[in-house]
Amino acid sequence: MADRSLRGMRLGTQSLQSEEGVEFSPRVKSVYRAADGTTFEVVFAADAEIPPVWESPKTGQEGVLLTSEGKPVELEQADVKAPRSHWDMLLERRTRAELEELLQERLDYLRARRGQDKSDAIGA
Repeated sequence: MADRSLRGMRLGTQSLQSEEGVEFSPRVKSVYRAADGTTFEVVFAADAEIPPVWESPKTGQEGVLLTSEGKPVELEQADVKAPRSHWDMLLERRTRAELEELLQERLDYLRARRGQDKSDAIGA
């Protein structure tokens, strides 16, 4: 009996809810152009901050945001920081003369220790 009541119904594949009375949030379409000249659209919420660069879902290339006239948006380069290496950070804390002195102290210590190890091995 239960088999007949479910007959023709695809369980789990269709929602029984309707979109009646549902209000969607306002949205904005943004157009991006990739380096190869292809354009693609991305939909954002109307109150979202739209990024100036977006990756194309089809090609994976970065696309630049286009204005309503079809011109690329100018990107700000002022916020980019130059990467610092370990050496740069070390030079912020110590002078080169101090570093050379520390290196010489460490080398003397290692040479002295190596010399002790050899004498221990010979005497054994």
